[in-house]
Amino acid sequence: MKELLRTTDLTVMAFASALLQGEAIDCFEMDVNMSVLEGGIGAFPRRMMVREADYDRALRVMRDNEILPSN
Repeated sequence: MKELLRTTDLTVMAFASALLQGEAIDCFEMDVNMSVLEGGIGAFPRRMMVREADYDRALRVMRDNEILPSN
């Protein structure tokens, strides 16, 4: 697994997940349960992981939809 995205914005995570599912790219959200430690204030970022084989394609999807800056 490789980290594709890290953010505290839950709407960005939901949008990114929907985009990846639409492209048949499996993704996994990590650090979801950190809210127990932080008290639900959203201070700790969540990470979206994808398979290494899907990383380049997933990165392209994120950049095409302006979720990640293009290089």
